[in-house]
Amino acid sequence: MCVNCIRGQVDITEGIQKEVTILWCKECNKYLIPPKAWVRAELESKELLTFCIKKLKGLNKVKLVDAGFIWTEPHSKRLKVKLTIQKEVFHGTILQQTFQADYVIQNNLCQGCARLAANSDQWVACVQVRQHVDHKRTFFLLEQLILKHNAQIGTLNIKEQTDGVDFFYGHRSHALKFLEFLGSMVPMKNRSDKQLVSFNEQNAVYNYKYTFSVQIVPICKEDLCLLPLKVYQALGSFGPLVICTHITNTLHMLDPLTLRTVNVDVNSYYRSPYVAITNAKHLVEYVVLDTEVVGPKAGKYMLIDVQLARTSDFGKNDTMFLGRTHLGNLLKAGDLVLGYDLTRANIVDPELEKYRGKLQLPDVVLVRKSYAEKRRKRRAKGKSAARAWTLKRMDVEAEESNKKVDSEKMEAERERFMEELEEDPEMRAKIQIYRDPRYVQPTNSSIVETDDDEDDDVPEVPLEELLNALALGSEPKLPQPACPEGDDDDDDDEDMSD
Repeated sequence: MCVNCIRGQVDITEGIQKEVTILWCKECNKYLIPPKAWVRAELESKELLTFCIKKLKGLNKVKLVDAGFIWTEPHSKRLKVKLTIQKEVFHGTILQQTFQADYVIQNNLCQGCARLAANSDQWVACVQVRQHVDHKRTFFLLEQLILKHNAQIGTLNIKEQTDGVDFFYGHRSHALKFLEFLGSMVPMKNRSDKQLVSFNEQNAVYNYKYTFSVQIVPICKEDLCLLPLKVYQALGSFGPLVICTHITNTLHMLDPLTLRTVNVDVNSYYRSPYVAITNAKHLVEYVVLDTEVVGPKAGKYMLIDVQLARTSDFGKNDTMFLGRTHLGNLLKAGDLVLGYDLTRANIVDPELEKYRGKLQLPDVVLVRKSYAEKRRKRRAKGKSAARAWTLKRMDVEAEESNKKVDSEKMEAERERFMEELEEDPEMRAKIQIYRDPRYVQPTNSSIVETDDDEDDDVPEVPLEELLNALALGSEPKLPQPACPEGDDDDDDDEDMSD
């Protein structure tokens, strides 16, 4: 027979299922793989296409050449897949044919979501994240890291506490995955505990609630630390007065007098723990009177000698300070800079006694350049203080006792976090920043023209770094809990045989 006759008389799709019903959990966006495994897949993704192909019966009798989705309305509860198959119909004759398979989606809650629907307060695992410092800037950064990596997936609820945040999960495996994420982002240690909830005597199964306590190292960016004597000796006379420049899963320390840097991991820190002798809350503003280069560059740092005066002393006295700093690439005469005034600091640290006679504390330790005055001048010229960018926020439930916390303090800390993002490109690279559709570009007529353009070097987030994916009409929703692939309630129960 000719090709046209073969195609007219032979149907190689015979015996292949063309209409399939699939079960979908709308709360966690997972599809059922019988008998009780669930797989997460987005619309028109490779994972969903693989799932749909495996659901077709009779497809193993032919050779699959190509497959792809046919567009359907997302809310139609229908999926259409176009498949191209081949099969040998006569000796040496291979016929290729294309057909369409239709899938009907039916709503069906998975076991985890069904349990949550029955009792919304029910949780199996809780991760308590704490950092014992007097600000929340570390948690502002951690929130953005969580959102960027979608690490909040699987949470039942998130509650804000006085010195941290609690994350609640419907499955112990989700909490363990979140712990692993935290360990890769911040320096921390954790311990765990469990409480017996119920016991089934017939099959000897225990039900537990698990609690994981996470302690983030109590050292933050811009903190000034005095290393213990044995740490100072173990690091080859590094420091001992050091600045924490930034934090990943290790502490990045800088000696501002030599430009040496050291990364301190969690294990090394807790073998000889120490705390900051002063923090960003006690920064003092100075005016740079003169600078002199004294050393080579080391990355973004350069060693210089500076002559300083307190901004608050202008018109009152002639007190000046001489010091050495790592900010040589940024500072020039007339700039404002923030630093720690050790002449007035009340340092209470037992380690300081061990250095008696060996360490001469400098009068001033500079930390960063200040742009506060230049930002004020920009606002005075009519330039809007509104930003063209914004950040996502997690849906966090505030504790009753925390609702009375000074809101002005929280807003000041969040504003400082925003300024850090503008000043630090390395920090911006770790998170996602979005265009703010509410931002209105100021008109030229509202800006006062002056010859003084010294405020033009105020750091800002470049527009090319902004993303367009955020719709501000609705806050980001927390994903509902879901059973892991191939997982059921067994990870929350323990048999006596274990």
